[in-house]
Amino acid sequence: MRGLCATVLGLGLVGCTHSVHVNHTSDFQTTKPLNEYKIVEARAEQHVVMGFAGDTQYADDAYRRLMNQCEGGTVTGIQPRYSTSHNFFSWTNVVLMRGYCSN
Repeated sequence: MRGLCATVLGLGLVGCTHSVHVNHTSDFQTTKPLNEYKIVEARAEQHVVMGFAGDTQYADDAYRRLMNQCEGGTVTGIQPRYSTSHNFFSWTNVVLMRGYCSN
């Protein structure tokens, strides 16, 4: 019985969880059919260890990368997805942005 408890406790300490917090879509302002737009995507992460975060601009970085993929054009229908992957005493916040680029 003691071995079983130790195994369950050990698996609980190394287990990971994932959580999606927000999945939003901005307005679509289109002038042509969506299949004529190029889909652009950008991802950025923030690593947090015991509550201490190093990069607090990760969402801005993802947005900037998304816009840089559509130079001279406009991006519409931006879909940011915020999620977290939990580890032992640390976690990773992730923002994934997708949008439609029109040149």
